[in-house]
Amino acid sequence: MESIILEKVTIADIEKLQNIGRQTFLETFSLPNTEENMNNYLSSSFAFDKLKKEIENPDSKFFFAVLNNEVIGYLKVNSGKAQTELGDNNALEIERIYVSKEFLGKKVGQLLYDKALQIAKEKNVGYVWLGVWEENHRALAFYKKNGFVEFDKHIFKLGNDPQTDIMMKLNIDFSATD
Repeated sequence: MESIILEKVTIADIEKLQNIGRQTFLETFSLPNTEENMNNYLSSSFAFDKLKKEIENPDSKFFFAVLNNEVIGYLKVNSGKAQTELGDNNALEIERIYVSKEFLGKKVGQLLYDKALQIAKEKNVGYVWLGVWEENHRALAFYKKNGFVEFDKHIFKLGNDPQTDIMMKLNIDFSATD
């Protein structure tokens, strides 16, 4: 397999971001959810103006995983006030790591996760946190394997369906690795 390249997402990439975002969200969550709730979420969360605003926010960063000029996954991280919750300046939120279904299990998610840790190190934060839907067992196992522990729960509304996200955290100390 060719090497996977990570590329920073820019305003010029919004259409590609919309496509990979919608595709991977559908692949991950369409089965247990209604078509109406999925369509509402996809149209609002991946609207051009919303993504443009997120890309322009200096406290948010998006990266594509690219293989042979094809976007196969992406990462979104937030710091400071861009975090969806907490807003702790000593934290980095991994808001999204999504990988195309055909590339699951091929270390693409790990590559994106490693990029998030690199950003956390550059920002010198004390921990990384995220929220994972309690029914997304694959993602829960991935984050537990990477040392994350549960610290809280919150409700994520997908359309009219309140769903429980497990909030997970990884305390990091980069001084030990320098």
